[in-house]
Amino acid sequence: MMSHLDFVKNLRPDRNLGMELVRATEAAAISARHFIGKGDKNAADGAAVDAMRAFLSTVDMQGVIVIGEGEKDDAPMLYNGEQVGSGQGPMCDIAVDPIDGTSLTAAGRQNALSVIAVADRGSMLDASTVFYMDKLVAGEEARGVLDIRLPIAENIRLLAKAKGKPVDEMVIAVLDRPRHAGLIEDIRAAGAATRLMLDGDVAGGINAAMYGTRIDMCVGTGGSPEGIVTTCAIKALGGFIQGMLAPKDEEEAARGIAAGLKMNYVYSADELVTSDNTLFVATGVTDGGLVQGVRRKGPIIRTDSIILRSASGTIRRIQSDYSAERWG
Repeated sequence: MMSHLDFVKNLRPDRNLGMELVRATEAAAISARHFIGKGDKNAADGAAVDAMRAFLSTVDMQGVIVIGEGEKDDAPMLYNGEQVGSGQGPMCDIAVDPIDGTSLTAAGRQNALSVIAVADRGSMLDASTVFYMDKLVAGEEARGVLDIRLPIAENIRLLAKAKGKPVDEMVIAVLDRPRHAGLIEDIRAAGAATRLMLDGDVAGGINAAMYGTRIDMCVGTGGSPEGIVTTCAIKALGGFIQGMLAPKDEEEAARGIAAGLKMNYVYSADELVTSDNTLFVATGVTDGGLVQGVRRKGPIIRTDSIILRSASGTIRRIQSDYSAERWG
């Protein structure tokens, strides 16, 4: 007979957990709203971290933060390895980003999100020793078609053929960074258009994989943690993602190898997150293509959120109204 402990260990993240976690991203977004456009990204992030952590402690799960705000000594809250949740319920790997796009929030620009991703315990790749990752993200048409090792022009041509659209109608999302100058030039030389993102490549990747958006592909070098978070969403959308770690120097590469990571290797979605049972929850801090930002409407504060669940392949959109008086 299965013991109570064995039963708890066998529990997995379910749809109810997603509904609980959205309260934490909503709280983080609401707490950050005072700092939108005020130029202080650290204050915005601090407020979001405090709010998210308070709500996570009430959620019935046995969570371990695999991707957080940093190491314990540098991040007193939501640090890598911290245990969160009530201590009851499913055993989960947790990736948190109280604000994906702190600079966007501080400047009042679009596409800042509060994000939580969840998967079965032990299933998220810990790539914390190598900060950057080259990523290629697209929709389900890209599966078995694209390869991150190919020239970008070739991948654009292949995806355009798979989607049945002309190359000159393809839109490729890229972070607007000096390191991407050559990549941007190659995309345009191939005949496609670019959608340059100031920050927040999680939203860019999701929009590339989600049906009905204007973005066909998201490419470029961004944070490795964001690659893991994006993978949890891509699994729910049935999309495509590949990643290759991009160490800044030989020393970082050596640290990655010592931690068991592979250099010059293409990680598939199933290697970035081995579980097929993932949740991705996001609430808009500022307006964007994925969700609208948090906003005050008279006596209420309204949030716009999305929950993606791979086990059922569902996308839930949630609009919540909070009493502004209670939130200050």
